[in-house]
Amino acid sequence: MLSFKSNRSPILARRGMVASSQPLATQAGLSILMQGGNAADAAVATAAALGVTEPYSTGLGGDCFALYYEAKTGKITALNGSGRAPRQLSLALLKEQGLDGLPPFHVHTATVPGTVAGWCDFLEKHGTMPLAEILAPAIYLAEEGFPVAPITAHFWREFGQQKLKNAFGGPALLPNGVGPADGEIFVNKDLARTMRQVAEGGKEAFYQGEIAQKIVRAIQEAGGVMTGEDLAGHTSTWEEPISTLYRGIRVWECPPNGQGLAALLALNVLEGFDLTGMDPLGVERWHLLIEAMRVAFADTAWYVADPNFFEIPLAGLLSRPYARERRQLIDPLKAVLDRTWGVPVAGSDTVYFCAVDAAGNACSFINSVSASFGTGIVPAGLGFAIHNRGAAFSTDPRHPNALAPGKRPYHTIIPGLLTREADGSLYGPFGVMADFMQPQGHLQMVVNLVDDKLDPQAALDRPRFRIEGGRASGIVMLEQGLPPSVAGSLALMGHQVIPEVSGPLRNFKFGLGQIIRRDPNGVLWGGSDPRGDGCAMGF
Repeated sequence: MLSFKSNRSPILARRGMVASSQPLATQAGLSILMQGGNAADAAVATAAALGVTEPYSTGLGGDCFALYYEAKTGKITALNGSGRAPRQLSLALLKEQGLDGLPPFHVHTATVPGTVAGWCDFLEKHGTMPLAEILAPAIYLAEEGFPVAPITAHFWREFGQQKLKNAFGGPALLPNGVGPADGEIFVNKDLARTMRQVAEGGKEAFYQGEIAQKIVRAIQEAGGVMTGEDLAGHTSTWEEPISTLYRGIRVWECPPNGQGLAALLALNVLEGFDLTGMDPLGVERWHLLIEAMRVAFADTAWYVADPNFFEIPLAGLLSRPYARERRQLIDPLKAVLDRTWGVPVAGSDTVYFCAVDAAGNACSFINSVSASFGTGIVPAGLGFAIHNRGAAFSTDPRHPNALAPGKRPYHTIIPGLLTREADGSLYGPFGVMADFMQPQGHLQMVVNLVDDKLDPQAALDRPRFRIEGGRASGIVMLEQGLPPSVAGSLALMGHQVIPEVSGPLRNFKFGLGQIIRRDPNGVLWGGSDPRGDGCAMGF
């Protein structure tokens, strides 16, 4: 097997580590660990700081999901911090308003933002420090300003022009009407004020009172139907995490309405193939990974929906017999682009970050406003954009993910976590952000870590593929850095290929990942994606 050498070394530490897509956010989380906080405290501090430093990806106007590994018990919990559609929003209303489908950035794509409740509920269950102390680093960054990193500035300007310029309140996040330049100091006193209210009043301060009123006013002025009752009635939920065993490592994901199921289905299919001796960057292996992912996407296109509205046969989907059945669909010599979902026997933009503390507690956390800047709507005086997660609803009334009042949509954001099956010990949290790239990134990271024994940084540095749109029949994008023969060979096998994707599109399409591995001796190995501005830091 050919090895893969990274151009960047992993970060090693023992007492705690944080990895995120913004160094200042990583520093915020690490400072909480150094004050004696645990992984949950550090994760929320990181999330809040990312909402300041990378507002096109995340913020108080979005949703979140998290997995938490408790070292003392070995138990893993899953938080679903996603919001629901307004109670007055329905397919009938769309038809009445003459909407053909649901435009991706329309005000009706705004579901209730679940982030703040998610943070508060996560800390109530797992945290150790007061919310005010945890949010303090983010409030400081918003109040005093921070220098905008180059890749962040590029996408802020690009998506700001597309989304903020003409949206309700959007120009508030668009300095000089253009967006920040590289290294420009950006101050967001509105967001600092909003976060201070949350720090003092908790989730009630966000979902009731002045903040809620401003959110409702902005959405209704833009033509939406969200009400104060929608916000006041929001709740996070604690779910049973789902998992599968891959070559001695248990891979954990949040259950639907998130798409983590796709990564597990693909791994189950792939485990039946012997990757030993295959070139990690060769056409034989890449064909198998791509086809395993196609099979998984065929299933999740139907089965990922709000489980309160649709019974999802998770046990059957994740069973070994079903994996064997679906594995038969893969032809080792050619691509198959017309797959559909199976029937098992019953049985956007985003930030991903992770933290591990000295005790071995670990948090895998993901926060998102869906597409960059979401709807582009910025409520007056609040300093953040409202997401457009509802764009993932289907408008086909027969589909399990069809839009309905009070329903949660298909969610692309997924945190991942690995444990060692032999003793249940923590291997580490991991994730790759970027809409439908996320389960594909999870698949590729698990193979890099488990099959090829790469360290976290090398695993993130290796080139990736992306099946566009999360569809089984999607075009395959190949990242720059692969041997030139791979694209041609995949095309001859029937894959529709876009080769050598590079530049800003590479950073946007192939996602930004973070990984922290914990060895049995307690040493932490951290990696942060080279496609972004971020870093891993430990102490």
